Amino acid sequence: MAAPVAGAQVRATAARVLDAVIRGRSLRTELATALSAMRDPRDRALLEAICFAALRQRTRADAALAAWTTRPLGARDSLLRALLHAGFAQLDPLGLPPHAAVAATVEAARTLGRSHQSGMVNALLRRAIRDGLPAGDPADTWPAWLRERIHADWPDEAAHIFAASATAAPAWLRVNARHGDREAYRARLATQEVQAELPAWPVDALLLRTPVPVAQLPGFDDGDVSIQDLSAQLVADALAAPAGARVLDACAAPGGKAAHLLERDPALRLTALDVDPHRLQRVADTLARLRLPAASLQAADARAADGWWDGTPFEAVLLDAPCSATGVVRRQPDILLHRRPQDLDALLALQATLLDACWRLLAPGGVLLYATCSILAAENAQQVDAFLARTPDARAEPLDERFGRVAGAGRQRLPGDADGDGFFYARLRRTAA
Repeated sequence: MAAPVAGAQVRATAARVLDAVIRGRSLRTELATALSAMRDPRDRALLEAICFAALRQRTRADAALAAWTTRPLGARDSLLRALLHAGFAQLDPLGLPPHAAVAATVEAARTLGRSHQSGMVNALLRRAIRDGLPAGDPADTWPAWLRERIHADWPDEAAHIFAASATAAPAWLRVNARHGDREAYRARLATQEVQAELPAWPVDALLLRTPVPVAQLPGFDDGDVSIQDLSAQLVADALAAPAGARVLDACAAPGGKAAHLLERDPALRLTALDVDPHRLQRVADTLARLRLPAASLQAADARAADGWWDGTPFEAVLLDAPCSATGVVRRQPDILLHRRPQDLDALLALQATLLDACWRLLAPGGVLLYATCSILAAENAQQVDAFLARTPDARAEPLDERFGRVAGAGRQRLPGDADGDGFFYARLRRTAA
């Protein structure tokens, strides 16, 4: 009996994950299930790398298959197609040793019950080694309707957006200010041979050009550090809640922004809200890991205040609104497979309703920060302009250039700006009665 080929199981798992995602499943959900069954951190890292790379370049892979096969792969061959996408990704852009990548992927075909097609897998991967994949355009991975919106909203930046969204994101760390400063934590990373950069801002941030597994982050389990993108970390600066203020985080899960607010000011009287009890538990877990002061956690809908609000106004409200997530495609490439025009229509209505509902909970003189990880004007500048037009006691307050380029009454960061995600911020003050 032949010895098993190292890594074949990882490639087979990658094909199953990719096949499920292409057919409509969530990448995050599918990966979480697959990773939980893997013990070796190297296998876990390889699985993630293959899946993300394959999704980012799926149109290049499909172009190669269209050019190199005499008969198009049918619906029954969806798992085979996913395996070939995984195989191509190992060669470009991951650059794994070709012989090992081909051998493991061919063996994965057998593992998946595709022994009769293993020769085809071998031939196609060897052609990819010889000829390379078609160059492709990063914009091609975006659905036409969404690509048109990007061109309309950002005509001079569209190419940059598409290119940045197709690249792997660096890792941003947020050092827990209650446990130490980032200079000291950077030194701790150095003892683990992990190199970190110290950006000018945010003041709690460190940048890892090469991401590392959480297990390599010293003190992670003790709450010394979190993983959070630059743009998300800037939310605490944009809100700038008064010391000890009564604060509402209206859509809090998974809890990174609520935790950051409490790291900055443990005296905040924070209410963290989320409509999904299971997601709210993630907020509780996050605060517990970071050893932060207790917050009031409410499984409730911000639009239905009668069910949870005690009637005391908040001095600051963070509305990190549900959105298209078009600013974080590089971290969630399956967004481009799953987003539909009707999804955007529903999100726009939800955002407007949430803005109106949260405004009623804000004290006169208080501030509301409207934020999204979207880059679409309809969800951002236009949404806020419409809110200001219908809300006489609301006025926008300026934010500085840290928060991106001017976009209506707010600021917009685009994917890749200072190595961060795409994000929108608008700071709204309720005029005193």
